[in-house]
Amino acid sequence: MPTYLEFETPIKELHDQLEKAKEISAESNVDVSKTVKELEKKIKEKTAEIYENLSPWQRVLASRHLERPYTLAYANALTDGTFLELHGDRNVKDDKAIVGGFGMMDGETIMFIGHQKGINTKMRQYRNFGMANPEGYRKALRLMKLAEKFNKPIVTFIDTPGAFPGLEAEERGQAEAIAKNLYEMFQLKVPVICVIVGEGASGGALGIGIGDKVLMLENTWYSVISPESCSSILWRSWDFKETAASALKLTPENMLEQKLIDGIIKEPLGGAHTNPEEMFKIMKVELKKHITKLKELDPQKRIDKRIKKFCSMGVFHET
Repeated sequence: MPTYLEFETPIKELHDQLEKAKEISAESNVDVSKTVKELEKKIKEKTAEIYENLSPWQRVLASRHLERPYTLAYANALTDGTFLELHGDRNVKDDKAIVGGFGMMDGETIMFIGHQKGINTKMRQYRNFGMANPEGYRKALRLMKLAEKFNKPIVTFIDTPGAFPGLEAEERGQAEAIAKNLYEMFQLKVPVICVIVGEGASGGALGIGIGDKVLMLENTWYSVISPESCSSILWRSWDFKETAASALKLTPENMLEQKLIDGIIKEPLGGAHTNPEEMFKIMKVELKKHITKLKELDPQKRIDKRIKKFCSMGVFHET
């Protein structure tokens, strides 16, 4: 049974009617083909209507849907199973919240790196809910440098509620690890594409988010803080998370308008979680298009453009 979000209740009701009609047909041999077609049409129309008018908070909920594909799903699907995961930061341990490795996408070797959440409670605990420790960011940087050594493009998939805020993470240099990744990613000589496929929260996202192209899937968010954390700081309560989500301007459209990202990738009708296979096809087309264009540039020109792009972000006044 698929999982439905609160705002998807009208879609769930139509799906229930559809399943009931199919059961009646199977049990009594009654021809309900006309009813089935009408319900399928209504489901598509209602899904399109709901997803075309999502509020910022509903986008946040959609980005967290448990059935959305995560990094390993993308890496394996895009490479037809040739993805080879590489482990460890060669210093502390192998952080399970960030995964990475080489894979062949239509004959071209690419380094895929990204946050990995779990599909159930046990796996989410194993992956630390996609919240990386310093060794996760150091592993990511090690793999980026490996890709640079062999002149292979890098693709990062971002989906995290933030870097892990525990005491042990701070003791091992969480801020330094993220800061070093920012510094080094600006200077990578190979094409770098970053895609926000779920949540893009704070430095946890930025730690693998510096690229020649930064893209967002349609139902994702990108911000310095989550709506719940923003609400708890400003109002001392999570009750204002919807207000915070609107105020933070965290949707892909907001990000594109502010020139903080380079493009929005359309999702299948109803979100990536409804049709992962279609999402993988869309993702492959987008990645190939951008990689081809980026490879045409001289490495130094690519670096200069990358630095200029990020330096021009934001608004400031000189006095």
